[in-house]
Amino acid sequence: MINGISINYYLLLSTVLFIIGAVGVMARRNSIIIFMCIELMLNAVNLLLVAFSTLHGDASGQVFVFFIMAVAAAEVAVGLAILSMIYRNVKSIDTDILSNLKN
Repeated sequence: MINGISINYYLLLSTVLFIIGAVGVMARRNSIIIFMCIELMLNAVNLLLVAFSTLHGDASGQVFVFFIMAVAAAEVAVGLAILSMIYRNVKSIDTDILSNLKN
């Protein structure tokens, strides 16, 4: 129990957030929404890491969350830079149009 809340509720919330993010990545075609769904999946994992870290009284999970957040921030910065260059050339960020860049 973490502050009176069972670990099962953290598991359920994290699972729901991760599934929403995974469905969003698979179903959407807008690249910015895909990035947001990836961030949602990473935050679901972060929530679970912090919950288990607090449950076991070990800070290593929280330190790992800090590194995940740093990598996620770098991923967003690089991804948005790439998307802005693609938008400048193609005038769209739709992933179906981006598949034509292979030719």
